[in-house]
Amino acid sequence: MQLQILKSKIHNAFVTEANIDYIGSITIDEDLMDAVDLIEGEQVHVINHRNGERLITYVITGKRGTGEICMNGPAALKISTGDKVIIIAYALMKSIEAKDYKPKIIFPKSDNSI
Repeated sequence: MQLQILKSKIHNAFVTEANIDYIGSITIDEDLMDAVDLIEGEQVHVINHRNGERLITYVITGKRGTGEICMNGPAALKISTGDKVIIIAYALMKSIEAKDYKPKIIFPKSDNSI
């Protein structure tokens, strides 16, 4: 049996930009991506603390050390600059692996540094 398990979580990051004219996705500072083992193109769920919106998109690698969290395309209509978000990725695992798996979770500072 395969289970969908929490793999990665960036808890309470702040959106630094919302770009409606981009084709889609979320851009994330590469330092944050590395800290929780996210890769470019990986599917993530993004939850907005301000309004409860939850959306699914994919990751684009942002410039390392900038603290960048940018909502791109239509997602910028649901999540705005300054909003606090949770970014989550899941992984499929066999139940035996899932029992011992430890997700990578970070709690960035207000400037999105670790």
